[in-house]
Amino acid sequence: MNLFVPKETKFKENRVAITPDVAKELVNKGFKLVMEKNAGQSSYFSDDMYVNAGATILENGSNGYESADVVLKVNIPEIDEIKLMKKGAILISFVFAATVPQVIEAASKQGISIFSMDAIPRISRAQKMDALSSQSNLAGYKTVILAADALGKIFPMLMTAAGTIKPAKVLIMGAGVAGLQAIATAKRLGAIVEVSDIRPETKEQVQSLGAYFIEVKGDESIQTAGGYVTGVSDDFLMKQQALLEKHVADADIVITTALIPGKKAPMLIPASMVEKMKMGSVIVDMAVEQGGNCALSELNKTVVKNGVTIIGESNLPSLLPMNASQLYAKNISTFLYHLADSQGFKWEMEEEITKGSLIVHNGSIVHASALPKI
Repeated sequence: MNLFVPKETKFKENRVAITPDVAKELVNKGFKLVMEKNAGQSSYFSDDMYVNAGATILENGSNGYESADVVLKVNIPEIDEIKLMKKGAILISFVFAATVPQVIEAASKQGISIFSMDAIPRISRAQKMDALSSQSNLAGYKTVILAADALGKIFPMLMTAAGTIKPAKVLIMGAGVAGLQAIATAKRLGAIVEVSDIRPETKEQVQSLGAYFIEVKGDESIQTAGGYVTGVSDDFLMKQQALLEKHVADADIVITTALIPGKKAPMLIPASMVEKMKMGSVIVDMAVEQGGNCALSELNKTVVKNGVTIIGESNLPSLLPMNASQLYAKNISTFLYHLADSQGFKWEMEEEITKGSLIVHNGSIVHASALPKI
């Protein structure tokens, strides 16, 4: 089976789907692996490293799409790239199917199949395939480092002959994978950390990391699935904002991580709340690509509003491309081994991981998130 890994073309993307170590493993298992020239360059993996692992380097990426049985990517290809794939070929990548209906339609017309890394069920036996968690973990770490760099003071308390410096206060909104890593990183740097999450089950995890949990009482409007919040009312968000307003005003750094799959990110920090923050404080909006948790954040820009620095970096894992690629390559290769061997795919259509992650099958759209809304 012929695997092809193209060079990522998305703006600010430095990751690669397969690293040299995983390439060697794939080749040893009987797969033929073709890498587009310089596919791993931005992740600090040279073409020579792939050649030494047994892969073939291809100068023209278009030829790779045309001949591949399976395309392995980080981000979903553009429509023009989908049109290069042969009928019956298979794509495995992050898809976020609800957000790319035109690409899904093109895949359907092309007669290919698509498996989505972001749709893999969050069950124990799929943990090694969970790319959302592996990438969010790194993003949580990098967020704190970016915030620390933008903040004009240190994190820990420092007692000197010239006086005592108070520790920085960090407020983190959301205690998912990214939020928990952000808590741990900020604590290691010596900050006082407060955390808000509307899921009461996260309280124990937050406290185990030494952070203070801000209790937000939920209501019947909150919907969750697979550990994620999938819906919440505007009325609840207003109540949450009122409770958090003082904490935001007191914070040196605010990190927001709230996302709702397939929907615009919830608004947690309106402009009026930013106006009450201290001059020199920092906001990092991790949800900026989906509309943002802060009203004043701007996509892929760092702006200063009312003396507050607001960081809107859309692709945080890509800022740590070596580690992010290493983890993603393990995720996607483990997923591939589950679905297939070197001779072909098993197509176990009722198996939970296969069924949950298959978006398009031989041109037929099969996943609920990708079906046209009536």
